[in-house]
Amino acid sequence: MADTLPQEDIDSDPYRALKDIFCGTAGGIAQVLVGQPFDTTKVRIQSAPPGTYSSSWDVVKKLLAKEGPLAFYKGTLTPLIGIGAVVSVQFAVNEQMKRFFKAKNNGGEMTLPQFFMAGSASGLANGLIAGPIEHIRIRLQTQTTGPKDFAGPLDVIKKLYNRGGIRLLFKGLGATELREGIGSGSYFLTYEGLREKTRQQLESWKLCTFGGLSGYTMWLSIYPIDVLKSNMQADSYKNPKFGSYSQAAKYIFQKFGARGFFKGIVPTLLRAAPANAATFVAFEETMRLIG
Repeated sequence: MADTLPQEDIDSDPYRALKDIFCGTAGGIAQVLVGQPFDTTKVRIQSAPPGTYSSSWDVVKKLLAKEGPLAFYKGTLTPLIGIGAVVSVQFAVNEQMKRFFKAKNNGGEMTLPQFFMAGSASGLANGLIAGPIEHIRIRLQTQTTGPKDFAGPLDVIKKLYNRGGIRLLFKGLGATELREGIGSGSYFLTYEGLREKTRQQLESWKLCTFGGLSGYTMWLSIYPIDVLKSNMQADSYKNPKFGSYSQAAKYIFQKFGARGFFKGIVPTLLRAAPANAATFVAFEETMRLIG
């Protein structure tokens, strides 16, 4: 593995932002391809009525039996395009914020709070894109074998927009922004702390390990927010049950108790290691290849 460019060369590179975006896109595509089956399982169990599934494994068995293996990749086109954009923005903003803080520190090392703030800023930026993309994906993922409301991503956009305009397309954005701000801060803080706060040469297995642990930290810090967001976005767009986050939270608690805010955490944690390992390996290796 080749070493990456010295920091002073990186800072003076006029194409640095474009390279960050390109590398982030590679990371996002890797994340979707590895993580989509886990995400479909998570969304199904998060948003299903009581008694539909007994466990994450029950979701897997029923999906395979009733809809076949391709059901795990329902709605993949949207995140494949969209999450590539989301992760590219996330990593590009994070790298830019790191350069900002290093300049503020006169070239000195960043502090852990600064790593958190850089990651949080990247999360807030990508949340604006992730919100509607995840909403579209959830609408497709929660369709079962019966009559389908949506023929595909464009049909979701058309019907949601016709029903409630831009506001309906961006339903759940508040929870998405809160999740991304906290989650991305934790995510990059963990990763940068583990890699000793420098872009040194690291073996692939270390990148995988650090990426996986970063994913665990992120999801454990924000999972109840994600459950709330998924329930808001999976709610019927024609006859919604929830007019506010408080109504959704009350419904979850009354139906499932406190455990309801952790529905689907098993597939999420199972996904966290491979999906985020793939993200960071793709990002770092692409960064090394293009300098």
